[in-house]
Amino acid sequence: MSKTTQWSSQLTSLIFTIFFLSLPFLGNSQTTKTNPEEQTILLKLKQQWLNPPSLSHWTSSSDPCTWPEINCTSGSVTKLNVSNLAITETIPSFICDLKNLTVLDLNHNSIPGSFPTVLYNCSKLEYLDLSQNLFVGTIPDDIDRLSPSTLQYLILEVNNFTGDIPPAIGKLAGLKCLYARNLFNGSFPAEIGNLLNLEELALSTNRFVPQPIPSSFTRLKKLRFLWMFQTNLIGEIPQDIGNMTALESLDLSENELSGNIPGGLFQLKNLSDLFLYKNRLVGSIPSSIEALNLEIIDLSHNSLTGKIPDEFGKLTNLTGLALDFNELSGEVPTSLGMLPSLVDIKLFYNNLSGQLPPDFGRHSKLRTFEVSANNFTGNLPQDLCKNGVLIGVVAFGNSLTGELPPSLGNCDSMQVVQLQGNQFSGQIPDGLWTTNLTTLLIQNNSFTGQLPDKVASGLSILDISNNQFSGEIPAGVSSWNNLREFKASNNLFSGKIPQELTSLPELGTLLLDGNRLSGSLPSSIISWKGLNVLSFSNNELSGQIPAAIGLLPVLNALDLSENDFSGQIPAQIGLLRLNSLNLSSNRLSGRIPGEFENAAFDRSFLGNAGLCSRNPSLGLNACASHTRESNKLSAKFVAAVSSIAAFGFLVALVYTFFLIRGYKKKKQGLDSTWKLTSFQKLNFTAPSLLSSLTESNMIGSGGSGNVYRVPINSSGAYVAVKKICNSKRLDHKEFLAEVEILGTIRHSNIVKLMCCISTDSSKLLVYEYMENRSLDRWLHCKRNRSANTGSIHHIVLEWPKRLQIAIDAARGLCYMHHDCSPSIIHRDLKSSNILLDSEFNAKIADFGLARMLVKDGEPNTMSVVAGSFGYIAPEYAQTRRVNEKVDVYSFGVILLELVTGREGNYGDETSSLAEWAWRHFQEGKPIIDAFDEDIMEPCYLDEIANVFKLGIFCTGLVPSNRPTMRDVLQILLRSVHSVPMGEKNGRSECDFAPLLNNSKREKSLIDEDGGFDSMV
Repeated sequence: MSKTTQWSSQLTSLIFTIFFLSLPFLGNSQTTKTNPEEQTILLKLKQQWLNPPSLSHWTSSSDPCTWPEINCTSGSVTKLNVSNLAITETIPSFICDLKNLTVLDLNHNSIPGSFPTVLYNCSKLEYLDLSQNLFVGTIPDDIDRLSPSTLQYLILEVNNFTGDIPPAIGKLAGLKCLYARNLFNGSFPAEIGNLLNLEELALSTNRFVPQPIPSSFTRLKKLRFLWMFQTNLIGEIPQDIGNMTALESLDLSENELSGNIPGGLFQLKNLSDLFLYKNRLVGSIPSSIEALNLEIIDLSHNSLTGKIPDEFGKLTNLTGLALDFNELSGEVPTSLGMLPSLVDIKLFYNNLSGQLPPDFGRHSKLRTFEVSANNFTGNLPQDLCKNGVLIGVVAFGNSLTGELPPSLGNCDSMQVVQLQGNQFSGQIPDGLWTTNLTTLLIQNNSFTGQLPDKVASGLSILDISNNQFSGEIPAGVSSWNNLREFKASNNLFSGKIPQELTSLPELGTLLLDGNRLSGSLPSSIISWKGLNVLSFSNNELSGQIPAAIGLLPVLNALDLSENDFSGQIPAQIGLLRLNSLNLSSNRLSGRIPGEFENAAFDRSFLGNAGLCSRNPSLGLNACASHTRESNKLSAKFVAAVSSIAAFGFLVALVYTFFLIRGYKKKKQGLDSTWKLTSFQKLNFTAPSLLSSLTESNMIGSGGSGNVYRVPINSSGAYVAVKKICNSKRLDHKEFLAEVEILGTIRHSNIVKLMCCISTDSSKLLVYEYMENRSLDRWLHCKRNRSANTGSIHHIVLEWPKRLQIAIDAARGLCYMHHDCSPSIIHRDLKSSNILLDSEFNAKIADFGLARMLVKDGEPNTMSVVAGSFGYIAPEYAQTRRVNEKVDVYSFGVILLELVTGREGNYGDETSSLAEWAWRHFQEGKPIIDAFDEDIMEPCYLDEIANVFKLGIFCTGLVPSNRPTMRDVLQILLRSVHSVPMGEKNGRSECDFAPLLNNSKREKSLIDEDGGFDSMV
C-alpha cells in the first residue's frame, strides 16, 4: 500500500487503541448524574456550534453522562468527542469550564481560525485531537502552556499550519505522541529530543527548510515509531541512532540524506519496519546486521553501492526487502532465496549480476518478484509460484535465458508478467495465458509457438513483439474482450486478419506490422470505435483500403506501408485527424486527399507510382489538368471575351462591397489583422462570426471568458464562440501552439474545436454547438428555460440518462489522460463544462484552457489556481501541483452531483459537496437519504448507491488512493452492463470492493503508465 495510506492506518490503530485502552478510568459512569453547571456548559456549546443535527439528543431533559459523545467520572465530564459533526464555528473559551476535561477530540470537522490558545485553560487535558480541520497560521511560541504536566497526545494532522514548529514544544514533558503532518515550511526544533517520554513522532509530508536529523533525537529511548518521510532531511543519519533502543518503525523516505547507513541502525532489536526510500544516501550497506526481528527493509531510491550483505539471509522474519534504484553490484546472496517469511522482493534498477538464487519461492509464500534492469544471467528460479500466491514477476532488461518455468503455467494468482528485453526462448506455458493475468509483456525475446484461442478474461495489455510466434491469429481472439493494447510486431504470423479481431470493444492500440499476413482488411473495421493507433505495415496485404478507416473517431496514427494495397486512397481518410500517416510502398493510384497535400506528410506516400499530387514538395507525380479538346478552344475563347464586360462590372461591384464592409468592420473594431487557424472543414468565414459577437447572442460567461451562440447559415446551424477574457496577457505564439495541439483532439465525448480566430490581443475559440447546453443547468435548475424553445418547464434527468452522461464524460476524460500524447489535464472540470447535444450525449468542454490561462507568469498564490470552489482537489489548492488525479477529484464531485442533485459548492464558504457526502457516509446515515428525489426509483437504488460510493472514492484526500479514469470508466460500464437498464438491480456493493476498499488492500501491481508498482 502507499506510504500515506500505511501511515494513516497505523495512526488510527495506534492512537485510539493505545490511548483509550490505557486509560480505563475514563469510562462512562452512569451511576451519578452530571452536575447542572456542566450540563449548561454543554448545551451552550451546542448552541455555539449552531446546533448540529447529530447533537439533537443533547437536551436539558437528558443526562449528559448518557450521551455517546460524553464520558463522565463521578458525574463530571472527562471526555468530549465531537468528531465528524461538520462543525464550522470556532472553539469557545468556556469549553474549559469543564474543569475535569481530560480528552478532547475535535477531528474531521471544518473548524476555522488559528491555533486555539483558549485551550490553555483546560489544565487537565491528556489527549487533544485537532486533526482534519481548517486551522491556519503558525503554532504559537508559548504552546508549552497547553497542559504541560498532563498532555500526552497532541494530534495536529491535516490542517494548514505553516511556519516553524516552535522550540517550546520540547517543554511538554509528558508528551507520548506528536502527529504534525501539515504545511509547515520553516524548521522543526532539536528540542523535541527533550521529550523523553515520547513514543510516537510523525512529522512527515511537511516542507521544512532543509536540515539534518538532530542528534538530540537519539535520546528518545522510548520512541517506537519515527515517521519523517518527505520532510527535506539532509546530511547523514546520526551514528548513535542505535541508542533509540525501543524503535520499531523507521521511515525516513523521500528526503535528501547522504552518507553511510550507520551500523548501529541494525542493532535495534525491536525494529520491525525500516523505510529509507527515495533519499540520496551513499556508501555500502553495512554487514553488521543483527536485528533478527526486522520484518521490512526499504532502502530504495538512494545511492547505495557495494554488495548485498550476506547477513540479510539471517533475517528469518523478513517479509519485504526493497533495494531498488541504487547502485548495488555483485551477486544476490543465495541465502535470500531461503528466507521462510519473504513475501516481496524488489531489486530492480541496480548493477547486480550473476544467476538468481534458485530457491526463491520454494520456502516462502512469495507474492512479488521484481529484479528488472540489472545484469542477471541464467534461468528464472523454477519454483517462484510453488506456494500459489505469486501475483507478479518483473525481470525485464536482463540477460536471462532458457524457457519459462512450468510452475508459472499453474499459477492461478498471477496478474503481471514483464519479461521483455531478455533472451528467453521456447513456448509460453499453456496455463499462463488463462490465469488472472492483466499484463503480459514479453517483447524482444525469442519465444515461439502460436496464440491461444482463449486468454485470461482480464488481460488488457499484451506485447509479444520481436519474437518468433507463428501461425494464424485465432478466431477466438473475439473473446479477448478487455484487451486495450495488442502489440505483435515482427513475428511470423500468417493468413488473413480475422474478422473477429474487429469485435474487441476496448482496443486502443493494434500493431501487427512485420509479419506475413495476407488478404484484404476486414470489412467490419468500423467497429474499432476506440482505436487510437493502427499498424499493418510490412505484410502481404492486398485489395483496396476500406473507406471505413476514415470513420474511426479517435484514430491518431495509421501505417499501412509496405503491402500490396491498390486503387485510390479513400477520400474519407481525409476526415481523420492524424498525427502520423504512412501509406508508402504500395500500388495506390489517383490523387491523394487534399487534407494531406502539405509538408507534414511528405514521407507518407512515397513508393506509389500511380499517386499524384498538386503539391510538388511531396515528391509525387503532378496531377494532369483536364482540358477541353482543341476544337472547343475557340468556343471557350469567344465565351471568355463576351464575358469580359460583365466581369469588369462585377469586379467594380465587389470592390465597392468590400470598401463598405471594411468601413463597417473598422467601425466595430474588427480590423483585417484577424487570423483564422482551422482544424476542421469550415462552412463559415471569420467576418461572419465576428459580426455576430453581440450581447443578444451571448449565452454564458465564466472564468475563461464569454460564450456566444452564433448562426452560420440559414438552416439553423450554430457554433459556440468563446472569447478569452484575459487574452491580452497571453503570449500569442505560445497560445496558438497550445491551441493547435487541442485542435488535433478528436473524440466523440470531447467538444470539437473547429478553429481559432486571433490577433495579438484577442483570442476566439470556435466549438461545435451543443443544443442542450451544460449539465449543471439540467441538474440544478428545477425551473429553467428549455435549451431549444425557451419555454419554462420542470427539468428532470432520469437516472439512466444521468448514468450514461457519467459514462460519456468518463470516456472523454479517460482519452485525455491515457490516450493523448502528451496527456491533457483539464484542471477546471465541473458540471458546467460537461455539455449535452440534442440526444443528451455528453462531451467535455474547455479542456486545456485552464493551463493556458495560468501559465503566464502570475504569482504563486491561490488566486491563480484554475478551477471552481467545490471541484478543486485539496492538493492542487495547496501546492498548485497537478496531475491526472486533480481531474479525478473533480469528476468525483460531478458523480456526487448526478446522484444528489446538489451543486458542487453545496454548503457554505468553507465546505463543499464532497465534504458533505463524506460526512454523510462516515456517520453511517442511510445513503438513500442523499439521493435526488427525482431519481428515487426502486429499480435503480443499488446502482445509484454504487455511483455515490464511487464519487466518494474519487474525492479522497490522498491523491494516490484515487482511481485512474480507466478504473472509473470500467466501474461505470460495469454498472450499466451488469443488468438491462430499467430492470431490478440485483448487484451488491461487493462489485466495488476491489476499488472502494482501496485503503485496506494492496496497491495494484500496474501503475498508471503500465509498469509494475507493488509496494512492500
